[in-house]
Amino acid sequence: MSEIEIIKAFAGLEDPRRRAGQRHNLPLCLALFTLAIAAGNKGFLAIGDWISSYREPLIDLFQPKKNRLPSYSTVRRALLHVDYEDYSVCLSKFFNVQPNTGETVGLDGKVLKGSYQIENDNPNSDSHPAIMLVSSYIVERGLILEPFQVDAKTNDLIALPELISKLALKGVVFAFDAINTQKKLVS
Repeated sequence: MSEIEIIKAFAGLEDPRRRAGQRHNLPLCLALFTLAIAAGNKGFLAIGDWISSYREPLIDLFQPKKNRLPSYSTVRRALLHVDYEDYSVCLSKFFNVQPNTGETVGLDGKVLKGSYQIENDNPNSDSHPAIMLVSSYIVERGLILEPFQVDAKTNDLIALPELISKLALKGVVFAFDAINTQKKLVS
């Protein structure tokens, strides 16, 4: 496969799939998924139709082994166990999403729906609290920055100063929701 930037962007991701029976590598599947979504396709059947429609140009571009592209179900299976945070980091780096001076970055903490697990009747499953993330959004361009995971023992109020210092942006305006306007933040 030729050295294409979008393939290189996903090259460092760990492939969670079993090695047996793998025909297509993870970077190719993620690149096709990303391009299909960027082209406006919603849903895996639409992604499969897009891959089929542009089969020849995609083969010329990516030069996959045996001139075969993955089906929508292969792309879907590849995405099932990919770490969303690692994927978003790769996308941010690939697209070089950085706020410019004078832009507004909106920050808001959210709990991922269904991310908690409380099972008292299953001794093989550890209970864990819900996953909380602080999202960063460049308002003027409608772009999302890399999500920041909040420690389970704190909340987004405690995580915001750490995220702001991590972003270390000069000349950027930060926008918060009302809960972040407290006079005293308890750590």
